[in-house]
Amino acid sequence: MVTAPTADASGRPVARQPATFGEVTERPLDLAAHEAAVADRRAGAVVSFQGVVRDHDHGRAVTSLEYEGHPSAERILREVAAEVAADPDVYAVAVSHRVGPLAIGDVALVAAVSTAHRAAAFAACARLVDEVKARLPIWKRQVFADGTEEWVNCP
Repeated sequence: MVTAPTADASGRPVARQPATFGEVTERPLDLAAHEAAVADRRAGAVVSFQGVVRDHDHGRAVTSLEYEGHPSAERILREVAAEVAADPDVYAVAVSHRVGPLAIGDVALVAAVSTAHRAAAFAACARLVDEVKARLPIWKRQVFADGTEEWVNCP
């Protein structure tokens, strides 16, 4: 991702266009790539988050899981990223969610945000993750050690 310029060739300020990136993919997610995508010379803070597949849920051992997404998932993910990026304190946003089968320890969600100051970056990243979890039409099928399974966030 290329950072939006803050001045034109003659040095005059240009309107701020926050950089955003959002993707739903079956490929492994790369935290460093997301952090690089939000790099901005004005930024004094980059906050990132990785949602990692854990080996338990509510006291039950999890052996594997699978994420399944609605065809609108990527569009909604990008809408959420654009909404967070519209905050005047935010310089750039990058967020991706993985779908398909994942193993324990795999990364399911990556988010990164850049701002001038750390408090704004932490707040924006938390908002981004919370909104993605609340609005993204992606469902999780968990398989437990006892052979049972459960769908989470599935209507």
